[in-house]
Amino acid sequence: MKGRFVRLGETGRSKVAIVIDGRAVEALEGDTLLTAMLCSVRHVRQSEFGEEKRAGYCLMGACQDCWVSTEEGERLRACTTVVEPGMHILTTQPEAQWADLVL
Repeated sequence: MKGRFVRLGETGRSKVAIVIDGRAVEALEGDTLLTAMLCSVRHVRQSEFGEEKRAGYCLMGACQDCWVSTEEGERLRACTTVVEPGMHILTTQPEAQWADLVL
């Protein structure tokens, strides 16, 4: 699968292995998580309000639209978090989903 972003420069940096939704991907040393994700997959997270996928909004830390989770449950802002080797990132936060109430 191709990402939403295409890297045009700075390709000589060391590679960093991370996992997004169980899929191994490569980032480059110094990348933000947002850059790494959008170079590898087409979204950053699932909306809390439905099945729609979100790709971030402002891409610079102002809008709060890029929250993701680690497998341990820690919340991270993808736009301001630098990738670290071995990160396991989840784009869906089950506890953030609206309940499907049947009356």
